[in-house]
Amino acid sequence: MAIIPAHWRTGVAAVFALALIAGAYVVARGIESPEPAQASTETALLKQIAARDSDGDGLPDWEEALYGTNPQVVDTFHLGMTDSQAVAKGLIVPKAVTATLASTTPKGNVVSTDPALPPAPAEGTLTAGFAENFFSLYLAALRASGDGNLSDTDLQNIATQALADLAQSVVLTPDYKSLRNLHTEGSGPDALRRFAAAADAVFIANKNTATKSEIYYLQALVEQKGDDAAAKLLAISKLYRTTAAGLAVLPVPAELAPDYLQLINAMARLSNLTEDFTRVDTDPLTTMLALQQYPQTVLNMGKALIQIGNVYKTEEVTFSADEPGAMFANVMSAIAAEQGKKQTP
Repeated sequence: MAIIPAHWRTGVAAVFALALIAGAYVVARGIESPEPAQASTETALLKQIAARDSDGDGLPDWEEALYGTNPQVVDTFHLGMTDSQAVAKGLIVPKAVTATLASTTPKGNVVSTDPALPPAPAEGTLTAGFAENFFSLYLAALRASGDGNLSDTDLQNIATQALADLAQSVVLTPDYKSLRNLHTEGSGPDALRRFAAAADAVFIANKNTATKSEIYYLQALVEQKGDDAAAKLLAISKLYRTTAAGLAVLPVPAELAPDYLQLINAMARLSNLTEDFTRVDTDPLTTMLALQQYPQTVLNMGKALIQIGNVYKTEEVTFSADEPGAMFANVMSAIAAEQGKKQTP
């Protein structure tokens, strides 16, 4: 009979926690990230997600997702103790552990599990896949040890391998469009004016009604300070997506094409990242990964708008206040001015 170690959580969960947090960094390693100071808000929020314990039962919310316990209920299964105490006593075990045992136990043997065990994180989530692989490696090492004891070094090696597997298995979403997907048409001042007017129409049709940024709403979701935070994030995600789609079909002057492509792709990626922010309760690793990518993606969008603005400046294309294209031009000018302030000592 294969038995789940009663006190598996001692040591192992601590290593798993660090591995889970580090996982976002490992997967995002291939992404050019801004300096830490530039992403201080996102970094602080990342740590806040990892430490969040909504019901104060001693079990962080990301672990509640792993065990299938309720992050809003101190004693989910009415065991007469907090969820963290039940986990420490081995009364609640991650389904990833039991699933791994069931798949690796020889035929005829019985896996000792409680049918009332909570479900694993939703199937197909990044957190669930990482948890299953982590515990698969853990149980394999436990069997190989002979005496059922693992050293701190053994646990660190398991975490290192799990992170390496994660980095190799996750494929980041490809760019929304490529240059060959863009319709280039004309060049020069007249083409630039026509394009700005068309871009104005897209932005007007996809007006942003949110009063705060997506990071603000994510923080509200994490701190449970706003009932509509998730809905706001989904609305912002849709705004990015529909704006990117609308811009992608516009005829674009040849001199704008490369930077315009970067703008469209950044908006499309921000749509995906913002939607991933809403998964903080069910798939925290996905939200952490999104947070890792967010600062650089915003920076890419800003750089694209600045470069587009530089083209208009070079071509000496200006707009009066009420002229079609003025709004698009003003956005570029405002971003360039803000970027200039950040670069001033």
